[in-house]
Amino acid sequence: MSTLPTTGESAGRRTGRTQAVHTAALELFTQRGYEATTMSDIGAAVGIRGPSLYKHVSSKQALLAQVMIDTMDNLLTLHRTAIAGSDDVTDRLRRAAETHVRYHARHRQEAFVGNREIRNLEEPNRRSVLDRRAAYANAFRTLVEAGVTQGRFHVGSVHLATYAILDLGMGVSVWYREDGDLTEDEVVYQYGEFALRLVGSV
Repeated sequence: MSTLPTTGESAGRRTGRTQAVHTAALELFTQRGYEATTMSDIGAAVGIRGPSLYKHVSSKQALLAQVMIDTMDNLLTLHRTAIAGSDDVTDRLRRAAETHVRYHARHRQEAFVGNREIRNLEEPNRRSVLDRRAAYANAFRTLVEAGVTQGRFHVGSVHLATYAILDLGMGVSVWYREDGDLTEDEVVYQYGEFALRLVGSV
């Protein structure tokens, strides 16, 4: 893996003010885009002016990188937890897909920024995020391959089936709203069904 941003902290270890800076940056990146957001904008959103902001974060680039790194680290951890409780490949894929969809329903801003702003990541941050994305996709691919090997799944292309399952989460992050017609649990369950259909589960 590539080196993390030097100011990177996991969300759980950040101080209240530092976390507020990260939250404001995420909201502004979502609303305005990375390039149109300035450090002054972020500081103003949390009531911090001038050099004081740099006590909490080194740069706008570090903020963007940490949003994406946190997102991928969270997804990887949740995936491992989801599949740990079962040896059945169908159950494992369903759990993984449901976890994937639930995360994207709850973290729509992170999904949006992660997709739109990857082009604005500089090295080594870009490589660090891409490595994590590859590891996450490979975790799903491994499940699909195992199901095919066991005769439980039937797909023309393991790679395409994997990408289709990953796209389920991205789609939910675009349209899902808490006040919509379907509850989060209803969406998660139905999308788990869709994931199994995508791989021809038997």
